[in-house]
Amino acid sequence: MADLFSGGHTGEPADRPFESHFSMVVVNWVANPFRGDRLEEAWRPAAAAVTKYGARAWAWNRSKDDPLSFMQVAVFENKIDFERYWYSEETAAARVRIGGLYQVPLLPVWWECVGWGFITDQIDDIEAA
Repeated sequence: MADLFSGGHTGEPADRPFESHFSMVVVNWVANPFRGDRLEEAWRPAAAAVTKYGARAWAWNRSKDDPLSFMQVAVFENKIDFERYWYSEETAAARVRIGGLYQVPLLPVWWECVGWGFITDQIDDIEAA
């Protein structure tokens, strides 16, 4: 049984969407003034398209504190699949279509998740005790 502060989980890996460690790419976007709503809607299909290139998960996030700030996150098994997405004709054309809505440069940054969990893990552990 994991304690409440361990951050671990007791479920089998097959029950989990990811293994304990996984890589993700984060791209921070900044919309030009008065263009946030348009950027949110215009880039969403391109953000979702990562799954066609092997991503296991994706998110297109907008800051509640700064409505001009966005964060695109995608979970990939390897970096080459992200590069196939990012440099594809489809994605490049999508960036051209939304030119003027966001500030450049866009710099993808790779992260490794070293810990994660679900609240249900902790609830299950408490109920089992």
